[in-house]
Amino acid sequence: MDRRKALKNMGLAMGYTVATPTLVSIMQSCQGGTVMEWTPDFFTKQQGAVLTKLVDIILPKTDTPSASEVQVNLFIDRFINEVVEEEQQGFIKMITDRFMTKAASDSGNENIADISLEALEKTLASALKVSKEEEAKNGEAVETYMMAVAEGKEAVLDDNVACNAFASNLRNMTIMGYKTSEYIGEEVLNYLPVPGAYVACGDVQELSGGKAWSL
Repeated sequence: MDRRKALKNMGLAMGYTVATPTLVSIMQSCQGGTVMEWTPDFFTKQQGAVLTKLVDIILPKTDTPSASEVQVNLFIDRFINEVVEEEQQGFIKMITDRFMTKAASDSGNENIADISLEALEKTLASALKVSKEEEAKNGEAVETYMMAVAEGKEAVLDDNVACNAFASNLRNMTIMGYKTSEYIGEEVLNYLPVPGAYVACGDVQELSGGKAWSL
C-alpha cells in the first residue's frame, strides 16, 4: 500500500483540506444554539466540557471573543462527526481518550469535566512542548501507527505521542474554526462581501489596514 495514500485516507490532519464552503456551512450551522444547551455529537458530554475549556485556553477572551464564545467547540465536534471519515474518527477517539486520561491523572481529578482551566493548561502546554527533533519523531511514530492500522496489523502509539497529536490537531482546528466564524470573519478580519477592483501590487496597510482577509 502507498504510504501517502494510507496517510491521506486515515486523515492525519483530520481533514484540513476540506473546501472552504463546507467549513463555512458547518460553522454557520453552529450559530443557532448556546453553549449551555450543547450536547456533543462526536465527543462524550464530559469530553465536550473539557473541549470547551481547551479551546478557550488556546484562544482566550481578550479584546475579541474567546473561541467558545463564537462556538468553535461546537464546530470542531460537528466537523469531526459530519465530515471526517470513520477510520479517521477512530484515530481521533483514541488520541482524545489518551489526552483526557493524562489530564485527569495530572490533576488528580477522576471526573474530567471538573478539571480546572489551570490544570488543563499545564497538560496542554506539556503536550505541545516538543522540540523540532521530537516533532519529527512523533510524526514518524504516528505514520507507523497509521500504516499498521491501514494494513490491519497491531498498532501501538506512545501516550506522549498521542497526547501531542491531540493537542496539535486541536490547536489547528481551533484556529481554523475561529477564523471561519461569522463574527471573526466580519468584525475582526478584513471583510469584503462584494469584491472590488483587483490590485496586483499595493501596500498591505493601505489595502487592508494590515488585517488578514476573511475567508
